[in-house]
Amino acid sequence: MTLQPAVPDRLVGQDNGERELITPVSLAPHGAASFGYSYGIRTGNIVWIAGQVPRDGAGNLVGVDDIDAQASQVFENLKAVVEAAGGTLLDVVQTTTYITARPYREAVSEVRKRYFQGPIYPTATLLIVAGLGVPEYLVEIEAIAVLRS
Repeated sequence: MTLQPAVPDRLVGQDNGERELITPVSLAPHGAASFGYSYGIRTGNIVWIAGQVPRDGAGNLVGVDDIDAQASQVFENLKAVVEAAGGTLLDVVQTTTYITARPYREAVSEVRKRYFQGPIYPTATLLIVAGLGVPEYLVEIEAIAVLRS
């Protein structure tokens, strides 16, 4: 199998061999591609979701120095990717969360509970890191979803 690079202007539903590029219309369409990655890739019923950061659909940073606002935007972006792939947050089976300070743990957990309400929660890994891709980012979350439909 020969893999072809994703074309930056492709949107949801465009097939790339056995992989499908997922670019939610609510996120900056060239945001991920301009940095050489994809918001999501679907292979069969599995969706690999890149680390989502606190940027809105226009690419603007949301919530400077506000962990609640940043976490909410990150989960909205995560939701947008999984929905663009044809799923829901109920399909998310695993998350990896990166925060830049231990005190952010509780706030991110509270926001997470608003988006993942159970009874089966995704598995989770939480890492405290020295920094993220942009100094103003306080949180980043990547995920894996297994679509049921």
